[in-house]
Amino acid sequence: MRRTMEILDSTSAPRLPGSALSMPRWAEVGGGCPRVLRLGLATRGNTSLGAEDVAHAVGRGVNYLNWCGYDDAIARALREQRIERERVVVAMQLQSRDAPSALRELDESFRRLGTSRIDVVTFYYVEEEQEWQQITGPGGACEAMEQARRKGQVRLIGLTTHQRALAAKWVETRKLDLLMIRYNAAHRGAEEDVFPVTDRLRLPVVAYTAQRWGALAERTPDDPRDFTPPEALEWYRFGLAHPSISVVLMAPFNRRELEEDLALLEDWRAPDVDEFEALSEHGRRVRRHAGMFP
Repeated sequence: MRRTMEILDSTSAPRLPGSALSMPRWAEVGGGCPRVLRLGLATRGNTSLGAEDVAHAVGRGVNYLNWCGYDDAIARALREQRIERERVVVAMQLQSRDAPSALRELDESFRRLGTSRIDVVTFYYVEEEQEWQQITGPGGACEAMEQARRKGQVRLIGLTTHQRALAAKWVETRKLDLLMIRYNAAHRGAEEDVFPVTDRLRLPVVAYTAQRWGALAERTPDDPRDFTPPEALEWYRFGLAHPSISVVLMAPFNRRELEEDLALLEDWRAPDVDEFEALSEHGRRVRRHAGMFP
């Protein structure tokens, strides 16, 4: 499989307080896909975004669209041709584990999206070794996606998981072109468990839950008295400053949140040293107080 992970206009920067951080705007994910703005848009099936909102985001330059499988704003924007198909990279989360189900799911996705190609297919929330063995074994979903790729229906094959150790093990098999994993200021284990492997393999990484489901925007009992949690775009900035990450996904609930997130495009810069440390400290406090981190 062809693997590439190129962050454009950047030199790798260490993730240590006191280091200069960079935040390139574009990345290459490979597979013949156009280069992508590193701030991507995801839908999650329970938002108020409309097709016009997706078209607005694409008009602002967002072109990595992570679709959750519902007949939602991304699906309608594509099907109604509100956005130019060749300008965007469309990623979908594949639920199926066996080949026949995977091919049926892919065909249904083509119908819903009004397209004959999905650029990135990621096996959705693979959390156990048994699932991986089913997917990659004879008659598994991976076999079906390889077949679809040979037909030009799929460009990249990826995986979505929370399990960092397993993710690192699975990408070593070289069966994957892309990894989608959780990363935020409160959940940084991928820095040690995953990124050294994906960096070595030059495998693109897409990060989700940049705001830790809103917890990073909330106060904790350990906050300094006058502390105000940073707004959403600062948490996207935190993830985008990491040189191992190709795309950070935003998942706004409505047009107002979308506009707040898109404000980052007008102030595209990495956190400075003090900002980075403040974000990191709040992330550590959230880690202690925000509940379970599976």
